Amino acid sequence: MGKFIILVGVTLVIVGVLITLKVPLSWIGNLPGDFVFMWGSTRLYVPIATSIILSLLLSVLLFIFARH
Repeated sequence: MGKFIILVGVTLVIVGVLITLKVPLSWIGNLPGDFVFMWGSTRLYVPIATSIILSLLLSVLLFIFARH
């Protein structure tokens, strides 16, 4: 449990630094496979490709940190 809390903390620090330094992350949500459906003034956003990439990245990180 302690390693997980450290991982979450480090992740939050990294995201905070990226936001503070205004690093351009415009590719997130604009990948092929991220769908936007629009009906009049209603917009439905389905980030399938972004979700898959983030899931793979988190799986690798958790695998590395969860080894005994």
